[in-house]
Amino acid sequence: MMKMSFNVTAKKLFGVKYARLTRTLFLDLVVFWGLHIAGFQVQIASPILYLMTSAFSAGVMWQALSAEDNGANMENMFMLPFEGRNLVFSYVSALGAYTLLTKTAGLLAIVLAVSLWSGAEVLGCVLCGVNAVLVTACIYPRKHLRAVTGALWAAVLLAAIFLLGKVVFLFPILAVSILAAILLLCQTDAYAFRQRPSRRRAGGRVHHRPSVWRYLFRYLMAHKNYLVNTAAMWGVACVLPVLFGQMEARFILPVGFAILSLNTPLCILLSCDPALEQAVRFLPGQQKAFCIPYCLFIFGCNLAADIIFLCNWQFQIGGIAPRHILTAASFALLSAAGSVLLEWYCPIRGWKIESDLWHHPRKYVVPAIMMLLAGLVGMF
Repeated sequence: MMKMSFNVTAKKLFGVKYARLTRTLFLDLVVFWGLHIAGFQVQIASPILYLMTSAFSAGVMWQALSAEDNGANMENMFMLPFEGRNLVFSYVSALGAYTLLTKTAGLLAIVLAVSLWSGAEVLGCVLCGVNAVLVTACIYPRKHLRAVTGALWAAVLLAAIFLLGKVVFLFPILAVSILAAILLLCQTDAYAFRQRPSRRRAGGRVHHRPSVWRYLFRYLMAHKNYLVNTAAMWGVACVLPVLFGQMEARFILPVGFAILSLNTPLCILLSCDPALEQAVRFLPGQQKAFCIPYCLFIFGCNLAADIIFLCNWQFQIGGIAPRHILTAASFALLSAAGSVLLEWYCPIRGWKIESDLWHHPRKYVVPAIMMLLAGLVGMF
């Protein structure tokens, strides 16, 4: 029964004959070998390596658990006879395998290709990834204790990583954490992973005129992870002046604007909602009616991050001139227009869960173009 439940979720994520998994691992191997023979080397401390692996794996696992398609898949499994513990472990195992083999493996392929490492460090990364997946699966269904439990567990693991950085001390702590997560999963009700659809409050105002702006804001309110990602970009905007403060403003400010255009969730609204895309393309005149407000919406979000960046630069370093504000507005508008054009003419299809969209290589196209433009602006 557990094997059958695992195959239901795994085949949805990896394909009928796990072809997608084979293709992904082959591409990871190609990336690793290509970067390795390039000879580019950077020094990465072991605690940073473990922290990257843990944080990235936990984030992807949380996205996988929150994906609406997986919630619908769980609802279908609830209609069949099942044993709660078997369903929990099969579901978590399938999503954990997806996280580690298709996402974390890609991160490690890049990081290990450009750094010096030992076998013990690789084993530590694997244990950190497995631990992050299991801990996230334990915290996610406990909705009323997420903040407290997650903060305490993360604090203990961070202390272990940075204070007991040696592998010989870290391994026992990770082993205890993994064992504790498994025991907690044994006590977890399978129905706790169910996603309840949000309902509009009774008596809410009914709008008779359609509005793209209203739809976009409601979509953000219904998907809080998009707001978290936007807030994270604002945090990056606050940190960039500290990292690049020693460089000349005319060179580094455009680079900062290019980095802040990497707000993936806002740029995939058509790709992640096929029903919306079908409706927009089916109705006449929607190319202009939808794309212009959508472009202005992304422009506003990008410009907000750029303004935070400029304000922090002015407070910490100074020297912001009107031309820098004009440059920020230009980069925000160009990146927004490029993102909307990609969504309209090259939407992402064939994805399994939203995590595939967030980590799709297409998300780097517009920031890469902006980075090239930043180099040209800095030169001339």
